[in-house]
Amino acid sequence: MTLKQVIEALVFASPKPLLTKEIVAALRAAGEGTEDQNALDFAKAKADDVLAALAELQGEMAASGRAFQIVERINGWTLVSDPACAPWVRQLYPEAKPTRLSGPQLETLAIIAYRQPVTRADIEAVRGVAVDGVMQILLDRGLVKIAGRAEVPGRPLLYSTTEYFLEHFGLKTTDELPNASELKRVVLPTAPAPEETKPADPAVQPPAEGAVAAEGAAAEPVAEGEAVPANEIEASATEPASESEPEAEPEPEPAPGQEPEPAPENEPTETAAEPPAHE
Repeated sequence: MTLKQVIEALVFASPKPLLTKEIVAALRAAGEGTEDQNALDFAKAKADDVLAALAELQGEMAASGRAFQIVERINGWTLVSDPACAPWVRQLYPEAKPTRLSGPQLETLAIIAYRQPVTRADIEAVRGVAVDGVMQILLDRGLVKIAGRAEVPGRPLLYSTTEYFLEHFGLKTTDELPNASELKRVVLPTAPAPEETKPADPAVQPPAEGAVAAEGAAAEPVAEGEAVPANEIEASATEPASESEPEAEPEPEPAPGQEPEPAPENEPTETAAEPPAHE
């Protein structure tokens, strides 16, 4: 039994992809509490030894023309069928139809993949159209996720690709994208940064409605017979006239010892003529 055979058995038997550290942990756990010399020797294997054995397995499978191969994905090592056998293997899973993306969805996804993390405004600046509906589809399919908020006024959301995106396209990192180093250096248009609004100064208040600033000295009275400008006549006509009544004159106080005279009753407007006196 060789280390390469044990690693191949682990990858084949695992229901999910295995990371390199998980393979090393399985080898060490198998060497505990046993007297098997092979298990004790394999328990001393390190990550570099495991990677070397995996590389040998990849070369042997490719050289033998097997219908399956061992590959490393973002979530670990796994066995997959040869892509050339896809038309026949797909017949076993007729209900699992591949998810196809439209042209606008692929364009938006490519911008996010090469420029992540990126805001929605920057994506729209590159494409020139709104991407609200496209972004929602990419989020629903698990290809894009919210990666935080940008440190700019308004703090817009940042978007990046997910682990499922790398798994779906058979990548370990975004550096494996076609022409990644070149396209990441291309200068793309960006959305203008929103201006930060300053709060209004409470000390500076607008003048009250209807308030008029006085200019110059008080107006002099107009001499009799002097013409008055039309604008002053209109201004004075709009002002309400004062309705002050004249003050009543105080009645004289009676002299000491003199009785106050009774207030005269209202006299009739017309008095009867007195008869002439008899001589």
